[in-house]
Amino acid sequence: MALNPLVDSRDVRFVLFEVLQADKLSKYDKFSGFDKDTYEATLELAEQLAVEQVYPANAEADKTGAKYDPETKSVTIPEGYKSAMRLYKESGFSGLGNEPEWGGVGMPEVICRSIMDYFSAAAVAFLTYDTLKGGASRLIENFGSEELKKTYMEKMVSGQWGGTMCLTESGAGSDVGALKTKAVKQKDGTYLLTGQKIFITAGDNDMYENIIHPVLARIEGDPPGTPGISIFIVPKYHVKPDGSLGERNDIITTGIEHKMGIKGSATCSLSLGDNDKCVGYLLGAERQGMKIMFQMMNEARLDVANQASGASSSAYMHAVTYAKNRLQGTDPAKKGDTASAPIVKHPDVKRMLLWMKAQVEAMRMLTLLAAYSADISRVEKGEAAKEAQALLDFLIPLCKAGNTDLAWLVTSEAMQVYGGYGYCSEYPVEQFARDCKILAIYEGTNGIQSMDLTMRKLLMNPEMYNYKIFKKRIQETIDKAKGVVDEKYIAAVRTGVERMDQTIQKLNEYKEQKKMLDILAIATPLQNAMRMLAHAWMHLWSLTITIPKLKAIAKDISGEKVVNMVKDNAEAAYYYGRILSARYYLGAEFKHYYGYLDYITSGEQAVVEAFEDVFTGALPQ
Repeated sequence: MALNPLVDSRDVRFVLFEVLQADKLSKYDKFSGFDKDTYEATLELAEQLAVEQVYPANAEADKTGAKYDPETKSVTIPEGYKSAMRLYKESGFSGLGNEPEWGGVGMPEVICRSIMDYFSAAAVAFLTYDTLKGGASRLIENFGSEELKKTYMEKMVSGQWGGTMCLTESGAGSDVGALKTKAVKQKDGTYLLTGQKIFITAGDNDMYENIIHPVLARIEGDPPGTPGISIFIVPKYHVKPDGSLGERNDIITTGIEHKMGIKGSATCSLSLGDNDKCVGYLLGAERQGMKIMFQMMNEARLDVANQASGASSSAYMHAVTYAKNRLQGTDPAKKGDTASAPIVKHPDVKRMLLWMKAQVEAMRMLTLLAAYSADISRVEKGEAAKEAQALLDFLIPLCKAGNTDLAWLVTSEAMQVYGGYGYCSEYPVEQFARDCKILAIYEGTNGIQSMDLTMRKLLMNPEMYNYKIFKKRIQETIDKAKGVVDEKYIAAVRTGVERMDQTIQKLNEYKEQKKMLDILAIATPLQNAMRMLAHAWMHLWSLTITIPKLKAIAKDISGEKVVNMVKDNAEAAYYYGRILSARYYLGAEFKHYYGYLDYITSGEQAVVEAFEDVFTGALPQ
């Protein structure tokens, strides 16, 4: 299988079919219409479209960006994105995960997110339009009235109409409960909305005929904070009974943001009800807005994890290609040789590439495990479904925060491999870095993800059930690794779990002593440590498969024999590369894990004791 410049397709297949065995989902009625051949064909089509259409449009979109016309109050997006999106929709990717009832394909989540890996690697900004639309459509599908479903679903699933997520306001970003957008109920059951929303991804564009906005607002007279929030469907254009478009709703675009990256993604400011005619339709019940929106937010957090995984993959793949072709210095393994050698021969460059490889593989594996858990939670029943949902809930903050923090580091390391050229815009990796920085910020900052993990998924979770399931799955891998994997790598994961248990016990003591500031002060280090433990698990799991597979090919997988075989055997090269990246992570990178745990349990009070004046001195504001 030829390598493309974006994603290691062999690794995608390894995770899907050798680790997760996603093709066996066909035994469930929900996915009985699909088989491995169908999945393979879909993956190949996605790869072709991403490499040939979306990726070439990425540099152009970065240069031209989304454009706002203040006279017409409208937004245009780069032409390359529009033509690529037409092909994307014609190929059936717009409704890949939606139910067939609404014109979707109904493929498993794990396949859909593998597809997203390709498109995110091609252009982080491109897929924002489709993922927002998909999330909005599923809100309507799950919480909308039959009339709302009939009005909007099919055209959203087909990609004829777009969608957004309208939460953020000036002064009410992460603190959603502080929003000021107001809704007033009318006699006909509709609501009139007034307010402003900012940072609305895909809030306006010239790609969709209509844009359907799920909007958080407070019904007049309802209580303050998140308990008083409701959610409404607000279309850009009203829809007539026959399904055709009517007049423009009273929602206008007041501008777009000029950003460091993802310039092809229209990040809009919206004003609702300037003429007191912005009509919205209640989704679900009154004062259930945050509960409903959390479905889309959790999906969006995995979307962002996919974006980060894709951007990291693309940066790594570009760095590998550059390192194999860039001649600099001589081969340090050949004393006296004066011939120029590719920089991949230098140990420090190999270290950088192996570090990136280990991170990208763990990101991909953990994110697809989360997606697979979502599938199992829907098709299984009883305890199996409950455990799958618990694992999914636990992995979401690790994937969102973990992938996005790492994406910034991986893209930076890719620039380092390029040297000075990596900092120049004629090469693509500097754009990958600029594009991926937003991923740690939007859809809930990584600090919020860390607090969610620490409080909701651990300390406040009844009997810490989610963590217990996480540990149960790790133990299953440890048991499987015995007799297959070198004991020192098994011991690294086993000891890692034991030390995490001790750390959480310390946090439970803080909770009993009501030292909440102490807990919140170490939430991000805890998330970093838990992500590293999850990645160590992924690499150990990988070794339980790759070592037997390589032995079946090479018999002796140590020394010069396997090195020579790898040069002529693509499968042997793949498995050996996977073994090396797993060994590197477990044997070297995972050592940093214990530094995080020492930090968490040290009792250092500097963060808790810090107050505003210590950062600038007692200066006037």
